Amino acid sequence: MPSEDPPQGDGLPPRRAARTLLTAVLDRKRSLDDALGDLDPGLSQRDRAFARQLAATALRRLGQIDAVSALLLRQGPPKRAPDIPDILRLGLAQILFLRTPAHAAVSTSVDLARETAEGRFAGLVNAVLRRAAREAAQLLPARDAAELNTPPWLWARWTAAYGADAARAIAARHLEEPPLDITAKADAGLWAARLEAEALPTGTLRRRHDGPVTELPGYAEGAWWVQDAGAALPARLFGPVAGLTVVDLCAAPGGKTAQLAAAGARVIAVDRSAPRLDRLRANLRRLGLEVETVEADATAWQPPTPADAVLLDAPCTSTGTIRRHPDIARLKRPGDVAKLAATQARLLAHAATLLRPGGLLVWSTCSLEPEEGEERIARLLAQGAPLRREPVSPAEIGGLAEIVTPLGEIRSLPSHGAAFGGLDGFHIARLRRIG
Repeated sequence: MPSEDPPQGDGLPPRRAARTLLTAVLDRKRSLDDALGDLDPGLSQRDRAFARQLAATALRRLGQIDAVSALLLRQGPPKRAPDIPDILRLGLAQILFLRTPAHAAVSTSVDLARETAEGRFAGLVNAVLRRAAREAAQLLPARDAAELNTPPWLWARWTAAYGADAARAIAARHLEEPPLDITAKADAGLWAARLEAEALPTGTLRRRHDGPVTELPGYAEGAWWVQDAGAALPARLFGPVAGLTVVDLCAAPGGKTAQLAAAGARVIAVDRSAPRLDRLRANLRRLGLEVETVEADATAWQPPTPADAVLLDAPCTSTGTIRRHPDIARLKRPGDVAKLAATQARLLAHAATLLRPGGLLVWSTCSLEPEEGEERIARLLAQGAPLRREPVSPAEIGGLAEIVTPLGEIRSLPSHGAAFGGLDGFHIARLRRIG
């Protein structure tokens, strides 16, 4: 697709920033959003958005890009030129997938190469990208793009869990630019019209992402916040919460906290990370919502009195959000699943102790891995936790029967909701405290 936020004037600053982002993810193993926060604050919002889009495209299409690069560099990239591979990746991302005019993609990439310690390889960058521009259609490998751009360990996992066709559908959705999903604080119909957004069956507003979010109507006055349609489901499963005390464990950055507060709940938001809590507080200030915040370890903290409800959106591998965060596919490793599942087990066991009898626990993870979802809940109940499933009905989630399991849990895949552009991948279960 063409670039939605092309740089204005000098095209080098956003491309320098994109290179910084790509290197941060691939070499330093930092998340894309964390690296984005470290960019030069003088960079304009439009250039910042373009830099993120360019780096995200290179990550999303990394398998294809590296295959093309290997074809054009038969002897591989120069061994003493560590900056050149990422410069080529960004140039190829523009030529092959963003449809940036070839002269702009080539000239700015050559300029980036000249700025490096390996400036002598600027001619190589020029030759490679000019050939890519001439032969783009012939250079892209014939191999299935969905599989080629997916790390093999994830492809094998999704095939085992969901079948080959579903794995391909998941991976294909990851290659698409995600839409902008919005949760309105109130008057969803009004904001659907003002934002020119589609109202999804689940209540989320969805629009094409075509510019800086902060410039859209209603952002500055705190009328809405950005939240994927899948991420908005857990908080809705409590039903009416006005006047109830709801504990939100692992609460930051606060989208679900905001949902509960806007619905009238007395929310206690718990997170162990001070910087993440600061971000949550800033988000809630913009929205004009008040909650109690607690910096604490969610596996040990206790409320003053048992809560009416607990929301546990547990830390996970986040493989269900790769379409929005393509860096995840390059940052996570197979061993992360078991490590995080162990943390989730401790959080779940403790969360059950925070509830009054009859209270509701809603669990969620944005992971596609069964060990971080279905298996976690099954093991909890098999171990005798004082909880029982409270099955979810399709009517509660806009009639999306395809994401409700036979046990009444939610298992959304990125390929679900195809009629309106897909969902992030989530596992969600609702449990009631007994005894």
